[in-house]
Amino acid sequence: MSSILEGVAIPDSKLAREITEVVRDTETPLLFHHSSRVYYFGALAGKHRGLKFDPELLYAGAMFHDMGLTARHSSPNERFEVDGANAARDFLKGQGISEAEIDTVWTAIALHTTPGIPPHMHPVVALLTAGVEMDVLGLAYHEYSDVERAAIVKAHPRTERFKEDIIQAFYDGIHHKPETTFGNVKSDVLADKDPNFHRGNFCSVIRGSAWRG
Repeated sequence: MSSILEGVAIPDSKLAREITEVVRDTETPLLFHHSSRVYYFGALAGKHRGLKFDPELLYAGAMFHDMGLTARHSSPNERFEVDGANAARDFLKGQGISEAEIDTVWTAIALHTTPGIPPHMHPVVALLTAGVEMDVLGLAYHEYSDVERAAIVKAHPRTERFKEDIIQAFYDGIHHKPETTFGNVKSDVLADKDPNFHRGNFCSVIRGSAWRG
């Protein structure tokens, strides 16, 4: 694949190989291939935009970004994004990665479902979200060539019903803690899958607070 998409191959490093092994052994094939595509789409977005970024950090963020959906890393009451960010941080400690770089990866994962903010941040943060938005939402789809999209999907195939499969994977990973979807896009997943789900309401929280007036 690197011969087709020059400059966006998975980093050839011990760290990247260990990340691949850990994520492949923990996530479902659906999430593993999705995360891999997120890296490539994010790296390509960086190439298209002329951004300088550390491929290892972007790879770490991309591969761990959905680890919070897995039973092994899902907490009882944190957003799944935070669970994934914490899993990445725990893994990267002791790997020769600086605290600042670990914080960058943590932030990239934690914010990947928060539209509008990542594009204004560190390139790794911006590009992780760009990769996710491309693979899940098809945003900027036509900014990638047919050759680029085909090469990535050939290396890491989308399932035949990927759109529905990924929505189901999101639901399976968060339905046990619906309160963590307040104010973010994952509340749409619960509303789609669970007819008894009731969204939290920001205005109701304001009106119901202990403050007078």
